[in-house]
Amino acid sequence: QVQLEESGGGLVQAGGSLRLSCAASGRTFSGYHMGWFRQAPGKEREFVGAISGSGDSTSYADSVKGRFTISRDNTKNTMYLQMNSLKPEDTGVYYCATARGSLWRSVAAGRGMDYWGKGTLVTVSS
Repeated sequence: QVQLEESGGGLVQAGGSLRLSCAASGRTFSGYHMGWFRQAPGKEREFVGAISGSGDSTSYADSVKGRFTISRDNTKNTMYLQMNSLKPEDTGVYYCATARGSLWRSVAAGRGMDYWGKGTLVTVSS
């Protein structure tokens, strides 16, 4: 079983930056495609982006493309989400997830996730 724990959330002014981390348990972390999702108050959870197991490929939602960057350090079993030029509409709970048995083309579209973290809250003030 995989356990995921997000950290790094907080309150930031519009235009600012935050870096989220997702620490994962498991011996085969490098084999897992992984993704970031977020859920704003009163809205459904939405896909933010994903990264392949090797870290060679990434995919982003149009709403964050050019502002957010996903990376991973497989030696530390950790995935990151660097968020720049934050906007109030980026506010929400951010979740990381694994996609152990899914093809990259599905994960890149935000599908096929199996294990989820509990989330970390990001609040962007205007």
